[in-house]
Amino acid sequence: MEHLITENIGSLKTRLAPTPSGFLHPGNAISFIVTHTLARHFGGKILLRIDDLDTDRMRVDCLEDIFSTLDWLDLDYDEGASGVEDFQKNYSQHTRLDLYFDALKKIGPSVLYACKCSRKDIREQSTDGLYPKTCLNKNIDFESPEITWRIHVPDETTVQFNEWQQGLQNIDLSKTVGDFVLRQKNGRPAYQLASVVDDDFFGVNFIVRGEDLLSSTASQIFVSQHITHSNFSKNVFLHHPLLTDTEGVKLSKSKGAGSLNDWREAGKSPVFLFQKAAEWLNLPYEDIDNLQDLLDLCKKGYPSVFS
Repeated sequence: MEHLITENIGSLKTRLAPTPSGFLHPGNAISFIVTHTLARHFGGKILLRIDDLDTDRMRVDCLEDIFSTLDWLDLDYDEGASGVEDFQKNYSQHTRLDLYFDALKKIGPSVLYACKCSRKDIREQSTDGLYPKTCLNKNIDFESPEITWRIHVPDETTVQFNEWQQGLQNIDLSKTVGDFVLRQKNGRPAYQLASVVDDDFFGVNFIVRGEDLLSSTASQIFVSQHITHSNFSKNVFLHHPLLTDTEGVKLSKSKGAGSLNDWREAGKSPVFLFQKAAEWLNLPYEDIDNLQDLLDLCKKGYPSVFS
């Protein structure tokens, strides 16, 4: 389970994968710091992968915010755009559309089907919040207008993955996600497909993400199992806790945490973010003021975390 981190240190490659549809919030920063710390401690590589497929929600000021935040936190990376212009020209997901559509072809119609249901339809028909497979056997033409392409998840489909330091984990995808979308109504590839293809394309093999994305992990592994030569299902994952308020509610910009852009404009220090990252890694955090303090602490060795 820990072969990437204990035997083949040089082969570890992870990624930071923000979405430029809103300003980054403290939870994003802590996740970035944890990712960066583990990669640098184990001699791995870091990719900056920005997810901009959703053209309708993508904002240039939020794209700029990603680079400003990484500079503010002193987080470097080994691969990815150097700035907004470089990203738009060379690293945007729109430069890899052919890869996504090729993956859809590899998955093929044997497990995909066209669906004409709207979100309202699903809300009205579903008894458990999952898509009720309304269109599964309707044989709707894949080229019909205003339809999504869904991948069929048979009943009792269990997905298994490697969680760092915890070993093999299992998720019943049929009960937690159900049949999900791989191509949107606008014809664009869906996130669950593009994320798998991107991580395969860039050679990512260690993924750090919030525990709220466990269902995405399971969905993406299921997708990868239907794409020839995909290595995504072999990845090691770390699902970290979420930043919450005193009542246990997830803190984000929408929940009043404030954006990191606001922090910078107010002259607020990022010390809290580094200390929280250390806490998530079960490291003593009281004397940490910056990234170097965190990396130095890791070098001292804490078997409960890094063994």
